[in-house]
Amino acid sequence: MNGWTDLLSINFNKTHYVQFITKNKPKSHIKIVYNNKQISTVSSIKFLGNCINDTINWKYHIEYILPKLSMVCYAMSFIKPHMSPETLKILDNSNFNSIINHGLPFWGTSPNSKKIFRMQKRIVRMMMGCRKEVSCRNLFRKLKILPLMSQYILSLMMSIIKNKNQFTENS
Repeated sequence: MNGWTDLLSINFNKTHYVQFITKNKPKSHIKIVYNNKQISTVSSIKFLGNCINDTINWKYHIEYILPKLSMVCYAMSFIKPHMSPETLKILDNSNFNSIINHGLPFWGTSPNSKKIFRMQKRIVRMMMGCRKEVSCRNLFRKLKILPLMSQYILSLMMSIIKNKNQFTENS
């Protein structure tokens, strides 16, 4: 080889592959070798901020972001007495919502996303100073915050609009 490709190298400690599997088809034993070194297989990996496992059920990703969301809730509980509702909403949007919106079109319909929605309701109640028993429907409206499933639908619509030239029209 010659040129810029000679300058590239693979870090075998950081290079892995995931073999995606289904319930009906067992995992096959694939061996990937480069320069007489085998690239290892893993059952889950973090890729562009999304945690993906070999069954693509998104449980791994949701379990990864839950502690981050919990930290935002914890921080919000301390700063709430010292901040205005408008400032709390800005903090929610910049911290909590930025975490849940990353990759939402992929994991938004996962059954595990209910945990994220519960956490979202928790922070909305905290922002409004309400107890656990209070319904969040009106709280979301008052704060003008979209619930998780509505954010999911909006993210899909925005993706379609952004990539509309990739779709064929049906008459």
